[in-house]
Amino acid sequence: MWNYLLILILILIAITVVLVVLVQRGRGGGLSGAFGAGGGSSSAFGTKTGDIFTYITYAIFVLFMLLTIWLNFRLMPPKEPGSQTSKQTQSTTQAATQSAPIESPHTPTTQPQ
Repeated sequence: MWNYLLILILILIAITVVLVVLVQRGRGGGLSGAFGAGGGSSSAFGTKTGDIFTYITYAIFVLFMLLTIWLNFRLMPPKEPGSQTSKQTQSTTQAATQSAPIESPHTPTTQPQ
């Protein structure tokens, strides 16, 4: 349940990063020109919009990266040799080999006379 919620939050953060980057004013004007920042230094959101959106982008991106790394380790299946699943597999394999001896087809069988 929590994994699905965290994945949903990650997707929402990714969409937010895309939208914030699109709203930023780049060297060529970007999409922020559609909000009224024609070519001057002013913008529809204020004069310091570039700095604010830059900081917001950095913060959201850092959050995105940390959540991605955390989810990677949280959702990774255990692969350690001492993990519970590998111990169960080893004990099952040992029990199977001990109970049924394996006979080779090349071994000659002796018949009583």
